[in-house]
Amino acid sequence: MTGPETAARPAAGDVVAIGELLVDFACRDTDAAGYPLLQANPGGAPANVLAAVAACGLRACLIAKVGDDAFGRLLVASLARAGVSAAGVVTDPDVFTTLAFVTIDGEGERAFSFARKPGADVRLRPDEVDGGLIDGARLLHFGSVSMTDEPARAATRAAVARAKRAGAYVSFDPNLRPPLWRDPAAARREIEWGLTQADVVKLSGEEAAFLFGDGAPETAANRLIDAYGVSLAAVTLGADGCLLRTPTAVVRAAAPAVRPVDTTGAGDIFCGYLLARLLTDGVAPAALDEERLAAIARAATVAASLSTERHGGLSAVPAEAEVLSRL
Repeated sequence: MTGPETAARPAAGDVVAIGELLVDFACRDTDAAGYPLLQANPGGAPANVLAAVAACGLRACLIAKVGDDAFGRLLVASLARAGVSAAGVVTDPDVFTTLAFVTIDGEGERAFSFARKPGADVRLRPDEVDGGLIDGARLLHFGSVSMTDEPARAATRAAVARAKRAGAYVSFDPNLRPPLWRDPAAARREIEWGLTQADVVKLSGEEAAFLFGDGAPETAANRLIDAYGVSLAAVTLGADGCLLRTPTAVVRAAAPAVRPVDTTGAGDIFCGYLLARLLTDGVAPAALDEERLAAIARAATVAASLSTERHGGLSAVPAEAEVLSRL
């Protein structure tokens, strides 16, 4: 097993994320016998978030584990092409790189299944996490997929604790994937822990309904701020845009008209642009006024919407100039 890649190690990123790095297989057609013809794309929510951060000119670094196999090497190369440092990526010769299989309906909406029993992503141990990368970061991002199993759960919790000790912001996206959890109660328990740790939280409408029994974005944002102490709550609403709230301001942003072909990673790209704009602005999340909050919401919503017009997650991140041209 190899440790974090150290050759010409770059400085820690402005944003460091910990979690899954995997290959998404999406059905593009079927053959004469009905078998799916699959297209492979690099993915994993934390990697997608970081690719969006890098597109905005900020430094981004991933902490993850892949198998010592062809897919693992392709994923590391994909990070480099996206401008994301793989300084925190470790390889494991004993398990394969995790694979996700995505089916997409006529509206571009997705359903997931996984080859992960175990996959390399859940084998990341606390001692394999390069704490120096976290110490130098302005923000640590994580999701719940890395908390479904040990030892990745312990590694994620240790990374969050270290970021908080270092004074970095922490952002959390539940990114709920029900097939990966033993039962809904386990998912709820880990997600609620994540909510208590985060300064910034991004939820989808479906996740809001899972957590609070009410998919209304206002209800979700209010609960995140008032019950969990979150400083910036973002609720994504697909084609209806988003709602952002801080303790003192609330805004909604409409989504631009697009022709979606694949929504894979759109929420991650929203999150990455949101985090990049937040850090570039230089204002603490809780102190954002309505004008600044609205500008962040517009940029993140446009970026997510544009990403749905192309296939893949990490590979679908729009350039910052393209996003700015649509604001």
